[in-house]
Amino acid sequence: MDAVAGAAWDGQAVHEELERVRAEFHQLLGSATRAELARPTAGTRWTNEQLLFHMLFGFLLVRPLLVVFACFGRLPLGASRTFARLLDAATAPFDLVNYLGPVGGARLCGRRRMARLFDRVIADLHRRVDAESPAHLALRMHYPCRWDPFFKDVMTVADLYRYPARHFSFHCGQLTLPGSPGAARG
Repeated sequence: MDAVAGAAWDGQAVHEELERVRAEFHQLLGSATRAELARPTAGTRWTNEQLLFHMLFGFLLVRPLLVVFACFGRLPLGASRTFARLLDAATAPFDLVNYLGPVGGARLCGRRRMARLFDRVIADLHRRVDAESPAHLALRMHYPCRWDPFFKDVMTVADLYRYPARHFSFHCGQLTLPGSPGAARG
């Protein structure tokens, strides 16, 4: 098994994680009524539907972040440190866009489109995981840690593939849909 930044890369575990999340997303989205999707979440300003879109967006971000890795991952680590600091300095505008994106995205997409889009992005991530080389998985760069609690100061491409499922699981606890961890608080 190839070592990636000091840890073993387990592509099969990533595949299993992607499928677990895909099934959970469909269950949450498919079993909720319109009224349940419109309810507020626990600890965010979003509705359940908007938070589900935000959770989907975490997976959509992997593709453009892989492009960023292709650039900065081949440069000295200091180059990405400067970039990450600039992004951290722009946290307030990011937070606004991060909030408004799911508000509009949920309205534009709706339940069926979100489900189809989730399936497409998961299928794409499966293909990408299968095509990864050990050298590419080991690329490292600094990340804007203030943007997301699951971004580490230095991340590898392998870390990036694990990020969206962690982000998803965290936000599941804020959903107030029946059967979700946050339902009792909502």
